[in-house]
Amino acid sequence: MKLHAALARALADHGVDTMFGLIGDANMFLVHSFVHDQGRHYIGAAHEAGAMFMGFGYAGLSGRLAVVTVTHGPALTNTVTGLVEAVRGQVPLLVIAGDTATASRTNIQDIAHRDVVLPTGAGFEQARSPRSTLADLAVAIRRVVIEQRPVVFNVPSDFMWEEIEYDDVPLNLPETQTSYPDPGAVRYAASRIATARRPVVLAGRGAIPARRQLLELAERIGAPVATTLKAKDLFRGEPFDLGIAGGLGGAVARQVMDDADLVIAFGAGLNAYTTDGGALLRDRRVVVIDTCPRTGPYAFDAEVRGDAAVVAPALVEELDAIGAAPSWYRSDSMAQRLAYERDLSPVPVVTAAHTVPAEPALRALDDILPAARVVVSDGGRFMMESLRHIHAAGPRAFVFPENFGSIGTGMGAAIGAAAVRRPDPVVLVCGDGGFMHGGVAEFATAVREGLDLIVVVCNDGGYGAEHVQMVERGLDASLSLFDWPDLAGLAGALGGEGITVRSLDDLTDVEKLITGRSRPLLIDLRLDVWHMTPMPRWPSPSSPIPMAPSSNAAQRGRRTPQS
Repeated sequence: MKLHAALARALADHGVDTMFGLIGDANMFLVHSFVHDQGRHYIGAAHEAGAMFMGFGYAGLSGRLAVVTVTHGPALTNTVTGLVEAVRGQVPLLVIAGDTATASRTNIQDIAHRDVVLPTGAGFEQARSPRSTLADLAVAIRRVVIEQRPVVFNVPSDFMWEEIEYDDVPLNLPETQTSYPDPGAVRYAASRIATARRPVVLAGRGAIPARRQLLELAERIGAPVATTLKAKDLFRGEPFDLGIAGGLGGAVARQVMDDADLVIAFGAGLNAYTTDGGALLRDRRVVVIDTCPRTGPYAFDAEVRGDAAVVAPALVEELDAIGAAPSWYRSDSMAQRLAYERDLSPVPVVTAAHTVPAEPALRALDDILPAARVVVSDGGRFMMESLRHIHAAGPRAFVFPENFGSIGTGMGAAIGAAAVRRPDPVVLVCGDGGFMHGGVAEFATAVREGLDLIVVVCNDGGYGAEHVQMVERGLDASLSLFDWPDLAGLAGALGGEGITVRSLDDLTDVEKLITGRSRPLLIDLRLDVWHMTPMPRWPSPSSPIPMAPSSNAAQRGRRTPQS
């Protein structure tokens, strides 16, 4: 059979049922065979960057291998941001790149694909000959799964029409194994925990499956619980849930974290956002539990390598064995203060004409959006509000393609997530800059695919993070502002539906549209650029401007339980 047909059959035999991409000379025959010979689904993107983030959303939500295909030259260079994002997000993503013909010296799109890919941190596998290509594909897939990062599989275009004998090459993937801790490491960590008076249990995305075990440990030692952003809502509903550690926490939760003398981190990256620029790791003991060693500038008091669901019960058992008393850090008073803060109504804010205050609008949307939803967040200043007030159905239903800090990543990720979770709705929350940057073209893709997608655009008319800094430095902040087109009308022109929210009363019409939606829906939430919570910025030698207040209490004079 022709190699392009053999590749399509091999993908199907390896369990691939959906492929994302953009076709060109070097990959269109593969896509055609995948759809028509194998009966599998292909989602064509408007741009290769969109296809990459579709793969990110698909793999991030399902945990399964995602496959993206692009052609050569500029098509591959358009994947670079997505490759870096997937590397840093540890996403299992196979990119099948068609290359120019092996004998070609004059193709205008010729570029050294390997040299483009390797600086991103992604892997690279070359199809060495038509006869070896199926075996080479198996190697590429095996690397993706084992290394948990993207690998580009490079296939010259002249290979595609070569005749080969089909061979069902096994992947020979290793069996999944539970990582058990060293008993000595558990004993030492337990001895550090036993002497703490104000411990906090912090869970990252790697600890999501261990929710029950972490809560049992927290109860045993009298500790409140918190999460990283990627494990958002893991403990939602628990009386001692501090929410997201770092700049997204409320005033009471932040005070509890600040007063802690020990942090026990399970499966958490401990980046600058989670640790408030490293403040959480200073002047207190830190115990880290993860399946692999931590890298970075900080030394920890104890490290235990192992699965969170195994280590947490082992710590409880060891604490019982040495007769350690609970800390009693958490108390009825703490639970009451946390509940008060969660239930506190927003302080009224007067915004510009034809705009709405962000917090009450987002909290209202959280109530009226479908309950069984996946939430995808793009990047931007709006996150300081939306991540606190818009919730997914659970921590596994939250996708956050912001490991590289680019805006415009969310629409592609939302389409990939929707391809996994049909017919459940996917809610994308993005800024106006992010939507115009990477969302407009792929909104049309969502329409074409008939996906149940609701897009909430937090529209403050510009690039808010830059607006803050320009204002602080006395610069011309108008350079960060844009007179965008009517986004609701644009959504309609692209085949979807749209509505503009200029007052809180408009949310009644939004609820009706959500209930009766039959196409992708865009909600243009008009916000005041002067009344948005700034993103955290930590002082550094190159940045003499001090960090602006990041909590609502500091920003708006919001009353706290203590006051």
